[in-house]
Parts: sequence; C-alpha cells; structure tokens
Amino acid sequence: MAGQPVEVDGGIMEGGGQILRVSTALSCLLGLPLRVQNIRAGRSTPGLRPQHLSGLKMIQDLCDGQLEGAEIGSTEIMFTPEKIKGGIHTADTKTAGSVCLLMQVSMPCVLFAASPSELRLKGGTNAEMAPQIDYTVMVFKPIVEKFGFKFNCDIKIRGYYPKGGGEVIVQISPVKQLNPINLTDCGSVTKIHGRAFVAGVLPFKVAKEMAAAAVRCIRKEYRDLYVNIQPVQEAKDQAFGNGSGIIIIAETSTGCLLAGSSLGKRGVNADKVGIEAAEMLLANLRHGGAVDEYLQDQLIIFMALASGVSRIKTGPITLHTQTAIHFAEQLAKAKFTVKKSENEDDASKDTYIIECQGIGMTNPNL
Repeated sequence: MAGQPVEVDGGIMEGGGQILRVSTALSCLLGLPLRVQNIRAGRSTPGLRPQHLSGLKMIQDLCDGQLEGAEIGSTEIMFTPEKIKGGIHTADTKTAGSVCLLMQVSMPCVLFAASPSELRLKGGTNAEMAPQIDYTVMVFKPIVEKFGFKFNCDIKIRGYYPKGGGEVIVQISPVKQLNPINLTDCGSVTKIHGRAFVAGVLPFKVAKEMAAAAVRCIRKEYRDLYVNIQPVQEAKDQAFGNGSGIIIIAETSTGCLLAGSSLGKRGVNADKVGIEAAEMLLANLRHGGAVDEYLQDQLIIFMALASGVSRIKTGPITLHTQTAIHFAEQLAKAKFTVKKSENEDDASKDTYIIECQGIGMTNPNL
C-alpha cells in the first residue's frame, strides 16, 4: 500500500480547489499516497479554505485515511488512503462552500465502496463559482448515470451566500465497473425549460423579471420553441437565508442536456441575471457540443475510471477540463486525446471531441 507518495503541484493550470478534488479522489480510489504542494498558491487567499478542508475531511472519512497538513491556510497536505467504505458520511463546510463540489469529490469514491453510502452534505446549494444544486440534479445526474449507476439526491434545505446552511442528502450504491459513454451527437433542441427562484426577503417579482428577461433573450434565437421558465418563491422552511438565481436547460432530440445559469447579486438588476443565464445557454448551444462547458470537467474522472473508450463532444475546452485531464493522466494513467471535431457541420464552430481510454477500474469489494 505505502510507497513514495505521488507529488502533485497544486499551483499549476486551474491552480485551485479542483486540483485537490481530482487528485484526492483518485488517490482514494487507486490507493495512492499523495502529497499536494502549492495549494491555491496564486489565489488572493492562498491555501485551504473551509470548503476545501471539509472536502478533504470527507475523503479521509470515506476511506479511514491519514491526512496531514489539513488546516485553514495550509498550502501542503499529505494523504494516505485506506479501504473505501460505505455507510453514512457527513461533510459540513460551515460556510456557503458548495455542496455540489463536496459531491464532486466524494461520488467517484463511494461508487467503489463495499456497501451503499449516504452522503449528508451541508453548505451552499446555490453558490458562486460552483454548479447550482439544480444543475447537479437536472443536468449532471441524468448524464453521469449513463456510466451505469444511479443515485438519489434529496434537497432538504437550500442555502445561499454568505451563510450557507443548506443540506443535501445523496444516496448511492456501489458498482462493479463503470461503462464508457458516447455523447457526440447533440441533435436538435426540442424544448427549453427552467426555474427562476427567490428565497428569503426577496420579492417574487424578481423571479418573474429574471424569467421574463431570459425568455425574451432565448426567443430571439429560437422563435418557435416551447420555452417554459417557472418563477418560484422558495418556502421559508426550505431555504436558509436570502438568495435568487435562475437555471435554464435545453433538451435535445438525442437526449442531451445543456444549461445556462446565473445567481442574483446585490445591485444587479433581475433582467441582467436572466439575460446572463440565457446568453450562457445560447453560447453552449451555438458550439454544437453534446455537453456544456460545466459538465465537461465533471465527466473526466468518470471517463478515466470507466472500462473502454468514452467520447464527448463539446465547445472550447475549459481550463478546469484541461486540469482534470492532466491529473487523470498523471495519477490514473488514463489516456486522453482532445481534437477538433472533423464533422463538416462543425467546421465553422469551436467544437472538440474529448476521447478517453479508461482504466477499467473494478470494485474489489463486489
């Protein structure tokens, strides 16, 4: 089990929490001791923040690993994993740190546990710089389940910046192996739907304005399509704190799901928030990818672990995706190729195919 730890430079490429998430998850899965240095070296507040710490503690808890250097502000950690176990695991960022990012780090691991797991994740459900929980449930979940597993995600209470206070419960059973995926045919858009929400003290008209502005924006490009964006006032007992935001999802004839989303901020009018989400969705659709820019990097670790060749077609490759590929190759020895799509329809678009020969990880416990 032990041996020389794999050395990871936490300051390269994306240079943030993502390197920590990908490398510790792979370390846990592959039983590789890991040393991560220069953690978030270039950030305005370098080193570990509360949400990174809660993610690390969760991974440690998942496999009874040894963790050194895990404190706020630390720029170096050493992690020695043991066997992944199921059961109930709790992680609490105690801030608006994203529950979706906690899910990103823990989900690949518990798929290879000995028994089913329940992840109780506390923090922000709709937070900046992270997928909104609605994205995780409405886009990430149906697509990632194509790898051949199912999970249940129950939003107990929503939490917003700066206090967090949300809670999500994820139930997931282990698998023997992951299947490869092929998401290269984006088809044509069949419907667009979404949710504009307000919570706490914010007036309902803010949700209505966000939704209306987004619909107007989409209508300019998709005149005849059914577009339904529901304004929602979140119930007092189901939301902690004040927040607002919008998520819009396009479904295609081949079952692809692409999204755009935005969160309300102080001093930004509701129309602008709605338009931002709509523009993001339209930009993703114009690239002709089968996967949007936010799903791109989240699929990399699963592609690396699957057996066989996975392919996804997407717009421009994000720095998060390049980073995930780099560490999946370094740690898991999966083989990725990224090339421009050669399909003639894509010639004028910035469209790429990410292909991966997965390592065919098998669950030793099943």
